[in-house]
Amino acid sequence: MHPGHARTALVTWLQARKHAGQIVMRIEDIDRPRVLSGSADAICRDHEWLGLDWDEGPVFQSSHDEAYERALRRLEAAGMVYPCTCSRKDIAAIASAPHGDDGLRYPGTCRSGVTQPGKPPALRFVFKEPTPGFEDALCGTYPEGWTGGDFVLRRADGIWAYQLAVVVDDAEAGITEVIRGEDLLSSTPRQIALYRALGYPVPRFAHVGLVVDGDGARLASRHRATSIASLRESGRSPEDVIGELACSLGLTATTAPIRAEELLPSFELVHISRSSVTWNPKG
Repeated sequence: MHPGHARTALVTWLQARKHAGQIVMRIEDIDRPRVLSGSADAICRDHEWLGLDWDEGPVFQSSHDEAYERALRRLEAAGMVYPCTCSRKDIAAIASAPHGDDGLRYPGTCRSGVTQPGKPPALRFVFKEPTPGFEDALCGTYPEGWTGGDFVLRRADGIWAYQLAVVVDDAEAGITEVIRGEDLLSSTPRQIALYRALGYPVPRFAHVGLVVDGDGARLASRHRATSIASLRESGRSPEDVIGELACSLGLTATTAPIRAEELLPSFELVHISRSSVTWNPKG
């Protein structure tokens, strides 16, 4: 867990506790070959150390194959899914492939039949135009049509795509509000389309500004030097880290140490900083 995750987790915790909500701890481990042993325990340990508890879970996506399969069958029965043998390289090589706010869009090459018979296909969702817009609690209006292109529900190797998995999990857990990093803003219209296609209620969304490194790149798990575990091991206190995160969100005027619960009285989601922030690994 790195400070970007922790920053979003802090916002989630404050919003839930302020409004008597429930937090579900979900471990997104559907891409099994990439899951590191012990990573789920480490994530939970980091949350506990920061004082950010949860109410349900941890819930593991890897145990939800049957639920994803049921949802896929419903979409197939409605004519919203088709097999596709195009690789990312194939799509990038198509000069006429359209682009949108989220980059290269799949041009629907296999909608009328696969182009490479005999090759294991992925399964794509028919993402009809105009694609959904929505109102984000932090980022404001995301217009219709900004995200497009039929997207993958299950990869050719059988691994479930993030878009389908999170929608099914949210619906089955009764999630009413999703708070996450701004890097997932453009994924939201895809998920809204799936909520609607499956007859699920669409939750509210709030996308929090990212934590970046000195080069402006989003912090990720590879940034070991700035992980919550490394901060803990270096002798930093939970209050130190919460204080820095709170200041970066505009919740406090300084980075002075503070506990998460001390932020509750004055917390309002709409007042947090919408900007990305550069993390100083030295504190």
